[in-house]
Amino acid sequence: MAGYVGILVSDPWLQNQFTQVELRSLKTHFMSMRRESGKLTVGDLASRMSKLKVVGENLNDQERADYISDLYPNLNDEVDFEFFLKVYLKLHAHASARTGSPAKNSSAFLKAATTTLLHTISESEKASYVAHINNYLAQDGFLNKYLPINPSSNDLFEIVKDGVILCKLINVAVPGTIDERAINTKRVLNPWERNENHTLCFNSAKAIGCTVVNIGTEDFIEGRRHLVLGLISQIIKIQLLADLNLKKTPQLVELVDDSKDVEELMSLPPEKILLRWMNFQLKKSPYKKVVTNFSTDVKDAEAYAHLLNVLAPEHSSPSTLAVKVPLQRAKLVLEHADRMGCKRYLTAKDIVDGSPNLNLAFVAHIFQHRNGLSTQTKQISFLETLPDDAQVSREERVFRFWINSLGNSTYIDNVFEDLRNGWILLETLDKISPGIVNWKVANKPPIKLPFKKVENCNQVVKIGKQLKFSLVNIAGNDIVQGNKKLILAYLWQLMRYNILQLLKNLRFHSHGKEITDVDILRWAKTKVSNSGSQTRMDSFKDKSLSDGIFFLELLSAVQPRSVNWSLVTKGVTDEQKKMNATYIISIARKLGCSIFLLPEDITEVNQKMILTLTASIMYWSLKQPVEEKPSATSDSENGSQLETISNSTIDDSASESSIE
Repeated sequence: MAGYVGILVSDPWLQNQFTQVELRSLKTHFMSMRRESGKLTVGDLASRMSKLKVVGENLNDQERADYISDLYPNLNDEVDFEFFLKVYLKLHAHASARTGSPAKNSSAFLKAATTTLLHTISESEKASYVAHINNYLAQDGFLNKYLPINPSSNDLFEIVKDGVILCKLINVAVPGTIDERAINTKRVLNPWERNENHTLCFNSAKAIGCTVVNIGTEDFIEGRRHLVLGLISQIIKIQLLADLNLKKTPQLVELVDDSKDVEELMSLPPEKILLRWMNFQLKKSPYKKVVTNFSTDVKDAEAYAHLLNVLAPEHSSPSTLAVKVPLQRAKLVLEHADRMGCKRYLTAKDIVDGSPNLNLAFVAHIFQHRNGLSTQTKQISFLETLPDDAQVSREERVFRFWINSLGNSTYIDNVFEDLRNGWILLETLDKISPGIVNWKVANKPPIKLPFKKVENCNQVVKIGKQLKFSLVNIAGNDIVQGNKKLILAYLWQLMRYNILQLLKNLRFHSHGKEITDVDILRWAKTKVSNSGSQTRMDSFKDKSLSDGIFFLELLSAVQPRSVNWSLVTKGVTDEQKKMNATYIISIARKLGCSIFLLPEDITEVNQKMILTLTASIMYWSLKQPVEEKPSATSDSENGSQLETISNSTIDDSASESSIE
């Protein structure tokens, strides 16, 4: 990475939280504060941070002092720049939560990733999420001693402290994400076991598409409400919108007229598909307005009344549309939903208040219960004419999660559409190799002129060549045109470069030398061999790896207590191989490796995925203190340092066709 990073901050996770300009500004503030007395202690921070935006404007000296002392009681400890940045991030989150307005139109479901966890969630939303948890986890044997949770209390924030309920909720949202054999479920957990559960939760949440910003295990252990509910809201959103795609609900093809429109529909984020579905159904009613959001456009409840009349006319009531008071109409709408058996967790007041989170959840529940779509053969046949893009779709998801986790200015919903102006790619390059982008010649969105987009993408390709990517026959215009194969080829090389650079930057390992695939392979083989195992890995495409035994041996070698060998199968049958692969992924995440691997990538020995899995384990292992490795993932500081390698290892699907 550029020398600039070494001067300011070496922690990759911290690099991802700030732009270069922000880092320089904060460095100036830090140096100024330290010059006042020659050094800076924890106790000095409260008063000397008064000039910082948000932190200084929304918290007084005493409030800052109280918050800092709660977090860091050793007030005489000297502060370095990285510690200062961590305190600043914590205070910024706290101040934003106090004001409740970190960003315009923010909401835990619908806003940009960089502000998701700074939003103060209302009591109504908390009650809604608690009701959701009570409903979907009611039959869980381990949790039955905690459920149902009282939505009017703060019991939720106590229950999440052991991490179990969050892991279980992730598996409800995306079944099979976590191998529950890896969850620590003793009656009383020690601090290491509790941290392991939260680390497993955070890394698994990122693997299903959540964005975890400025958050660590201590935030959940200390029950910080806005952070707890911020993550829960994302998990629930993913569950509620899971069917809003053509794979799960092919009947959605009814919303479009031809195959070209089908491709456009496939590229839309689920929220927009839900809006399109709602407007499609409303066209069958006398309602003439177009609903463009889940807040102001639905707060009078008229759209809901017409929507439910279309979907469930047998339960309709003439009085719903006759009443003039929105609150009363909203109550009648919810009664209609109850009669049709639609589970909902919001109140009439939530509707008229325009709560975007709860209204989105309400519409998603309606869709899940009764979508009103047909299964006309003629329309479904459109899907059969489209190319089989299953592998491409998996790759797109992987790179999307990776790019979003870097903390860029814009949250992307589809890499093929949202990267076409080149700006996010330039931001991503700058995150991975700070200072490499020439921002003076970059064009910031919104970009109306096509040639300006090409200019951005030309710089993207130029930088790729500078980083020695293989970019034969790739030009900036290919990105602008949305060429899927070439975009995936570029992103894979960018991700791999990130992995190798992170390993290179571990100074005690490489001494600044370039790291190669061969080095990673040699490290893994040596680790397993030195542990006394006879299991081998001859290459990253060694078919014998399909049983998963080598990686279980590797995980056990870097952390002896990580693998419960009584749960490991012989890996002979396909089912046994899958069980081992699922266990490997959960154990690696529990250890601290944020990987986006799927079990199939191990059982099918996907060469690129095997490389990223091995590199992630290597990176975690080499970051541990040589003299004494912890018996579990350390606190969020160590976990957050793994953030970027996690983002590098998320390639759970880059196919052999990604690069030739």
